[in-house]
Amino acid sequence: MKKIKDFYNQNKLEFILLILILLIGAFFRLYRIGEYMTFLGDEGRDAIIVRRLLTEFDLILIGPGTSIGNMYLGPLYYYLIAPSLFIFNFSPIGPSIFIALIGVLTIFLVWYVGRDWFGARAGLIASFLYSISPTVIIYSRSSWNPNIMPFFSLFGVYSIWKVWKDRSYSWLLALSVSVSFCLQSHYLALLLVPFFAIIWFLALWETRWAGGTRRLLIYSFWSFLLFLFLMSPLLIFDIRHGWINFNAMKTFFSVRQTTVSARPWTAIPNMLPIWEEFVTRILAGRNEILGRWVSLSFLGVLLWIVGKTKLSILRREYWAYCIIAIWIGISLVGFGVYKQEIYDHYYGIIFTSPFLLAGGMLDQLIDNHKIRGTWITAFGLLFLIYFNLIENPLRYPPNRQLQRTVEVARSIEKEAGNMPFNLAVIAERNYEDAYQYFLEKWDSRVVEIDPLNSQKTIMNQLFVVCEMPREKCDPTHNPKAEVANFGWSRIEKFWEIGGVTIFKLVHTEGGE
Repeated sequence: MKKIKDFYNQNKLEFILLILILLIGAFFRLYRIGEYMTFLGDEGRDAIIVRRLLTEFDLILIGPGTSIGNMYLGPLYYYLIAPSLFIFNFSPIGPSIFIALIGVLTIFLVWYVGRDWFGARAGLIASFLYSISPTVIIYSRSSWNPNIMPFFSLFGVYSIWKVWKDRSYSWLLALSVSVSFCLQSHYLALLLVPFFAIIWFLALWETRWAGGTRRLLIYSFWSFLLFLFLMSPLLIFDIRHGWINFNAMKTFFSVRQTTVSARPWTAIPNMLPIWEEFVTRILAGRNEILGRWVSLSFLGVLLWIVGKTKLSILRREYWAYCIIAIWIGISLVGFGVYKQEIYDHYYGIIFTSPFLLAGGMLDQLIDNHKIRGTWITAFGLLFLIYFNLIENPLRYPPNRQLQRTVEVARSIEKEAGNMPFNLAVIAERNYEDAYQYFLEKWDSRVVEIDPLNSQKTIMNQLFVVCEMPREKCDPTHNPKAEVANFGWSRIEKFWEIGGVTIFKLVHTEGGE
């Protein structure tokens, strides 16, 4: 508290502006979060697993599965959100609020890092732009494992910076924690590993003249042990299951040439378009023209600053630009060799980077060109603020996915009449676990069909939730396993709730 009070006394205006920025960011993330949050199959699956951890003490060794077969993330995310699910009496809103608060904490971290690297004005600009980014807001208000990546990736980058430039080697322990959470959030965090390795070797190289090599190596050893401990649940799972994760990853990098190119140089033609797309989606409010100009401006100014060694090499911000350039450059190479569509959350490892660049460069523009630089900065910020605010998610009606899921689950529970039943969902981007979470929570007698134990797991009624137009549902002939395994059936009843059609199926004899 004393440090906060001292900071306030010395920087009253900055303190007040920071509080306003944090309040704005919190409002955009927390306002009616229960109605705006995403709650589909993935979120339901996570809630089921964490609830079983809390109620049945079922320890978790693996996290969510990836879109690549037989490859799983680690379980740290589940343990991270468990307290919030418990505190909110097993409501999925709890973990979403927790993720939103991490999003607010990320705003603070952007300010802190920007201030340390470029100055107070840069930190405020960067954090404000980050607080109003529509894409960032969307991924800051739902409980999903990739949504913690922006905080832990930036925390990791700042940790290795402290090791390199400030020779504060104890930050290697923080780096281990950050890397562990990143890798167990999304495997694209593997792109951070060569970045951290390069900066670590630079730090080791500088200790040859500055001293401290022994301390660096000692902290590196203990940090590596901490990393192994945090990754150990996944390792134990792999050992128990014939190295399923390791083999899947080896196959992914050595065989799946339709997904990832093994030749890094093929990324070069893709790097500029990916950079433009990234800046457009994250910083420029999805306006393509503004995104193109901003991304090219960033690139030109960054190359000029990094190349201007005679005047800048002794300045702290010069090395900050260098570390951002390496961070972004390695990530763009990784995205460039990836042959599939790049979704917004894939960029989580560099979400915060363009905001730090914007803060640093606009601040430098003001310092170097005074009045003209101030006007240019003001107009640039007005454009960015305008296009971000017109795309603000709160301008659109809430999806109310959670409320609809509860209503549908309640309706099924009532119609089941305290009798056991099976459940299936027909949808383009959803599956059973969102509905199943509430049915399990309410102790409804929902049973998952096990094809190897069909006599005990196939019940006399199957409820099919169809989230597609009714003419596309055809629940009695749908090839989905949860429907097909139920066997010959007929529709006994159907009804609609919130645009969703629910079918009650019962068995027939011989395809009657």
